[in-house]
This record gives sequence, structure tokens and C-alpha cells, in this order.
Amino acid sequence: MPHTMSRMGDVLAGFHAAWEFESDSVLIRYERGMRTPKLLQALGERRVPLSAISGVTLSPGKRGTVVLRAELRPGADPLLEAADGQLKEGCDPYRLVLPADRETLAEYYADELKGQLGESGPADRFLVAAPEPPRSFKAYDGKASFDGRTVSFRWFWTGASSAKWKAGDQSFAISDLTGVEWRSPEVFEGYLRLLRRGVDSPAQVDHDPAAVVFGLGYGPVHESLPFAASVLAAVRSAGPAVPAVVAPRRDPADIAERIRHLGELHQAGLVTDEEFSVKKAQLLAEL
Repeated sequence: MPHTMSRMGDVLAGFHAAWEFESDSVLIRYERGMRTPKLLQALGERRVPLSAISGVTLSPGKRGTVVLRAELRPGADPLLEAADGQLKEGCDPYRLVLPADRETLAEYYADELKGQLGESGPADRFLVAAPEPPRSFKAYDGKASFDGRTVSFRWFWTGASSAKWKAGDQSFAISDLTGVEWRSPEVFEGYLRLLRRGVDSPAQVDHDPAAVVFGLGYGPVHESLPFAASVLAAVRSAGPAVPAVVAPRRDPADIAERIRHLGELHQAGLVTDEEFSVKKAQLLAEL
């Protein structure tokens, strides 16, 4: 007879989060207080199947605390896969920080969880649900949107490179992607890049029409990482390609602004006569 938690439905509350123990999973709810990291607030809650957990640790924390941590199997969580080890300790969604006087209780739950765990090797599919689409965020050079089937990049004339302006706004069907590459905005030259099937990515991210670049205040972790995880999960579970959705007509004022900026690039010698004519015709066709 399989081992089960002795008191199902128990809740262990710590700083910024609470763990509720169920027969086949742990439900983690994150607080929405001002001191809670924004990523955890954005996640809201996560249900973690016991099949996704490979181990549990309990260790001393800082300033009179102890830390209970669930270690997930490689490949079980799209958020951790997208983060690729770049999350700061305080943003780790699987750390529960508790007062040191609750160490005995934390040790009890750690032992209970360990008694229920099975496989510890890499998971062959995602076991933890990804953040749900639709999702969007503002990068330095454009706005990224994902509706569950298509990722779209709309360039900002104040930040996008001439290469991206020449390429125009982009839409990528999930079926045409093989993955995502996320580099934290908290390090130099952070970005989100879509990996396309059969297409080599340019070395310079700011020249890649399948990528948006971050910057100070743009593409924050709590917005861009859940976005990347949502796209990655959709890519991994994608079925046959679906017909493309016809894009709605664009705002004439937006088209006029883009043509004006294109003209500036043309006058500056960054766009050839032919490129200017072709791109202008494409923009006018969107009216």
C-alpha cells in the first residue's frame, strides 16, 4: 500500500508562500504582499505533482530561518527550463522560508514528502503546468504577445534596429518553433529569442527578427520569464500546424508613423531605394 501524507490538506505557511499537502501533489500559493518577489506574485500559485519532485532538502537560512526546498526533476517544469539556472535565490518558486522555531515541523513534512517520491531522473514531458496564455510584455525594441498559437513581435520605432524595421513586424506559429532562449534582464544584454525550425539565428540579437531585447525597465523577469515558459510549453506540446489567423487591419495613424520612420532610415542611408519602396508598399497594403 503506497505511503500517503498522514494529514492530507495540511498547510505549512512560511514567508511569502504556503504549501498545502495533497495526496498526489503540493499546492504552492504565493502571497501578494509588497515584500514578495514580483515573479512569485505573478505566478500566483503552482500545483506540483509529486511525480515532478526528485528530492526535498531542509537547510539553515539567513537571520534565524530554515529553508524547505523541493528539488524538481530535470525537464519537469517549463518555467525552470526557460530560466536555465538564471533565477536569483529569492525568486526560486520551490523554496519555503520558515522561522527557525518551526524546524521540527518542517523536518516532519520533508520526511513525509521523501517517503512519497518515486522517479528522480529527467522527465520526458512537462509535469508542472506553464503560465496560461494570452501573455504579453514590453521589451526595449518591441512588444511581444502570445495568444496560445502565435507569437507576435511589434517593433517600437524608438528602440528597434534598422534590420528589424526592414523585416517588419513578425508573427511565428508555434508549429514553426523548436524552443525559446531567455537571458535574464537582470544581466547585461538580456533577451528573449525564438528558435525557429530550420533557421539559424543571427549572432546579434538586436538584428534577429525572431528576438526582442531587454533593457532597464523592459522585459522584467516577472513578465518575460512566464511568457517564455508559456511559449516553451506550447512548442513542446504542439500538434499539427493550424491555419494562420488573418491579422486585423492596422491603425492608419500607426502605419503613417511607421512610413515616416522608414523615410528617416532611407534619408540616413540605412535603407536602400528598393527596400524603401518595397517596405512602404507592404505598409500601405495593411491599410
